[in-house]
Amino acid sequence: MFCANAQELAQVTFSGGTTFSYFSMITDRTVLIRISDQGSILEWGTEESSFRNSNYYSPKLQPYPGRVEYYAKDADSLSRSKVKSIGSAVITYYDYYEAEERKGKIRSIGHQFFDYYNNFYDKMLRGRIKSIGNSMIDYYPSFENEALRGKPKTIGSTAITYYSSFDDRLIRGKVKSIGTQQYQWYTSVDRVGYRGALKNGAFRLNIGGVTYILQ
Repeated sequence: MFCANAQELAQVTFSGGTTFSYFSMITDRTVLIRISDQGSILEWGTEESSFRNSNYYSPKLQPYPGRVEYYAKDADSLSRSKVKSIGSAVITYYDYYEAEERKGKIRSIGHQFFDYYNNFYDKMLRGRIKSIGNSMIDYYPSFENEALRGKPKTIGSTAITYYSSFDDRLIRGKVKSIGTQQYQWYTSVDRVGYRGALKNGAFRLNIGGVTYILQ
């Protein structure tokens, strides 16, 4: 259950079961705020489920009819004209005097603070979100298998694994497991029309209050 005005990490979305797309924060029970791993707001709105299948949700968010405010033009240059609040969620940004990897990026959404990997970390991690609230986020570094590099490795206590470059060409880099949930995909030896599609595993999986989505 979400509190009426809670802001917290709610979703992690992958495109094609391979490429990380965005994190989603939730506010005012149903409003999602989609965020890149570099700390930028991509879009916001509400999910719409299918009339025929309540487990299917459109990837496109429905417009949020509530109040959205922006920082004034006379605000700090890094906050100027950026989104200031969406519903009850107040959004702040790191200022110009912060470290380079933080400047202009989301500092907080409601009570959830964001931190970022600095330049002392591996090049695949630099500038990316390190934590959202109490949820630490790690990524596969540059010395890992090429099909894994840069992909999310752990989100909080949930580990994510992927098929490597040694696996079938159609499943390389695809999600292999999220927590204890295993994923299998149709390979190049399977029937035409099925190849590369999900064979076993959930398109939407809730672990510890966070929903992992394969689109």
